[in-house]
Amino acid sequence: MYDISLDNFQGPMDLLLHLIKKKKMNILDIKLEVIVDEYLNYINSLESMNLNIASSYLVMASELIEIKSRMLLPNEDLEGEVEELKTDLVNRLIEYEKYKSLVPTFRELEEERSNYQTKSPSNILEYKDDTIIESNLSMEDLINAYKKFLERIEAEKPIPTKVTKKEISVDEQIKSIRLKFKNQKKINFFDLFDIVSKDYIIATFLAILEMSSKREIRIMQEGNFDNIVCEVVK
Repeated sequence: MYDISLDNFQGPMDLLLHLIKKKKMNILDIKLEVIVDEYLNYINSLESMNLNIASSYLVMASELIEIKSRMLLPNEDLEGEVEELKTDLVNRLIEYEKYKSLVPTFRELEEERSNYQTKSPSNILEYKDDTIIESNLSMEDLINAYKKFLERIEAEKPIPTKVTKKEISVDEQIKSIRLKFKNQKKINFFDLFDIVSKDYIIATFLAILEMSSKREIRIMQEGNFDNIVCEVVK
């Protein structure tokens, strides 16, 4: 014997909602005696086929049988109890219907989320090596300057930005920086970051480090807290 999904119903409340809609009833004004009979007939038809019905369906069946038996008893004192049981059932149906209506939305969100891949943040220190940089600054000095630059642009929001879907590579940024040095021999370190976007800033910073390691440019700072300057190596 095994439990089965009753025509793809997700539980007894789902089956009840189906029967209510099948009879074209308003959930707030259901004819309880009709729905009880429909539900019990459905369960009995499955039992006659010797199918093992999930226990939750049988619990609901016993609850409906209790309501029906109270409705049939000629006792005015029971009318209040019957009405209370009916109200409780209707409220549960309404609550279930609300949750069920959200299922398609959650499925869409789940499908949309499956299109994204996450990646742990990279530590920029991994680019640190023993390469001699043509500079009077250490790698730590440059990284600290880079961090302060990020903090500054964050504090100065909103900042005009250029939106692009094109990926920015380090090689492209090296070419761009070389073009800037054609017109001037010295450029303020932060003036090389003329677009405020994460991809652009990271690619530019790595391009500066690459050019410095190859001794194309020299990174200098005359004194503490002075501007950092990049200069073409002659």
